[in-house]
Amino acid sequence: MGLSSRHLVSNRLRALLVSTVALGLLAASGCASGDSSQASSGTDGETTASTPAASSSAAPSSKPPPPAEVGANELGKIPILMYHRITPDPKSVYDRTPEAFRAELRRLAEENYVPITTADYATGRIDTPAGTHPVVLTFDDASTSQFRLDSSGEPAANTAVAIMREVAAQHPGFRATASFYITTPPFGGNDVAQSLRWLHEHGFELGNHTLDHPTLSSESPSEVRHQIAGLRRRITEATPDAEVSTIALPHGVHPDREELARSGESEGVRYEHDAVLLVGARPAPAPFTRRFDPLNVPRIRSQGGSGDSAKFGSTVWLDKLAANPSARYTSDGDPDVISYPSDSSRKPSKRYAERAESYQPRE
Repeated sequence: MGLSSRHLVSNRLRALLVSTVALGLLAASGCASGDSSQASSGTDGETTASTPAASSSAAPSSKPPPPAEVGANELGKIPILMYHRITPDPKSVYDRTPEAFRAELRRLAEENYVPITTADYATGRIDTPAGTHPVVLTFDDASTSQFRLDSSGEPAANTAVAIMREVAAQHPGFRATASFYITTPPFGGNDVAQSLRWLHEHGFELGNHTLDHPTLSSESPSEVRHQIAGLRRRITEATPDAEVSTIALPHGVHPDREELARSGESEGVRYEHDAVLLVGARPAPAPFTRRFDPLNVPRIRSQGGSGDSAKFGSTVWLDKLAANPSARYTSDGDPDVISYPSDSSRKPSKRYAERAESYQPRE
């Protein structure tokens, strides 16, 4: 995998990971347009965010190893991967074949990435085993190639959800979870309520992608609110306990009043988002750092290592993170502590200072 040996999870830690996963991590198993290089850059200043929340995941069965042992860096970069159609007949750079998608998930599993949702990322509920790296899998447009139920009520073969569950079953520690950004009609318009409930009940996040997928910069403030609140209403009518706390901007474009993507109200429906996702084209900062900007969260388009704008795609970025493991987020295994090396150039934001602990890295 090209990783420095001091950042690899030891055999002992792998055994710990497997035992931890056996207790619950696999419970969940079983759009855009334009060049992704046009992503908005982050900010180095403090930004407003919701109150940090402790992880809701089950606690590890034993005390995690010292942060230095696994090279923990919870101020490092996190890849948020962006997918659209999963199809054997790709029509654009945004499409991936089932084989390519399966191969990318297997690579992530073999390199000790553990999927979390966008909501978990944005609120700091990052609970992955020591030595592993969080990754967020996001899907725009709610196509049938991403998810649909077959006649037996299970995810249809070669859909994104079926492939995620397949890879999770083959790789202990790899969670079958992701964030789906819904527009209308979701998943072909058939059995919509059943589909949304199934995803929610199996640990997948339902996010906002607006009613009609408009370019929000071309819409009036009232129409922006209608588009976002209206989609939230449709999701919560089917799944009343779904949070719908994050949004992926259609085409990656903000409304003229950017704050309307974050919060607003229309026709009695109020929305509040912890993260506003762009189209691309780089890893996201850890939510605990000053660079985290909830209005401008970058993603990485899933893409092979060649072709149009491949340098902004997932294969190239995963290669970069593998070659420079100290730059990526590595978990300390304790969701209540934010561990980072004392020589890190990144520092925790003020709102997370009480949970942050630096340590002396090993030579």
